[in-house]
Amino acid sequence: MGQLVALDTLIHTRQVWQGRAASLPGSSESTGWPTLDAALPTGGWPDHALTEILLPLDGIGELQLVLPTLARMTQAARNVMVIAPPYVPCVAGWEARGVVMSNVDIVQAGARDVMWAAEQCLRSGSCAAVLAWPAQADERALRRLQLAADTGRALAFVFRDHRHAVQASPAALRLELESHPAPRVRIRKCRGGNPPAQAVPLAAGWS
Repeated sequence: MGQLVALDTLIHTRQVWQGRAASLPGSSESTGWPTLDAALPTGGWPDHALTEILLPLDGIGELQLVLPTLARMTQAARNVMVIAPPYVPCVAGWEARGVVMSNVDIVQAGARDVMWAAEQCLRSGSCAAVLAWPAQADERALRRLQLAADTGRALAFVFRDHRHAVQASPAALRLELESHPAPRVRIRKCRGGNPPAQAVPLAAGWS
């Protein structure tokens, strides 16, 4: 049997190389939710990337997750595209949260055209963020959105049913929103780190 040597000794004598994980750059876009920012490796939305938001059902307040970001963007005269929402956005409610609606365009698209429209908007380079509600989206279609977001240097948000959580996804970030017993979000996947085991509470500021 060979002689046992302490690992510290090998490292000290430089016989074993010790790697270090490269640190991720901080996000340029805070989520607007301090508890969520603190749980994400980059401290906010992944830059120029796709975020999937998984829901138990539509209309549980999911847009509150992104409204702080949309408010900040539109106040800076940056454009936001909203594609095929299940409900017409409440203009008064969005404005009350600080969103400048003159910088928001709402696109009504058929089920077959939602992902195509989102991809074109992202690739254009003229949108700060694109929100979409596709009825169907396979891994290949989602990967195209991820690439388009990187090309157009925009944030992409796709809202889908939580049953898709078991499917593979190229999204840089996957969040699953839970409304009971209190608003919280589970981080199912995050670029640059392991998802926390516990859900992130969102009660403060949620209405």
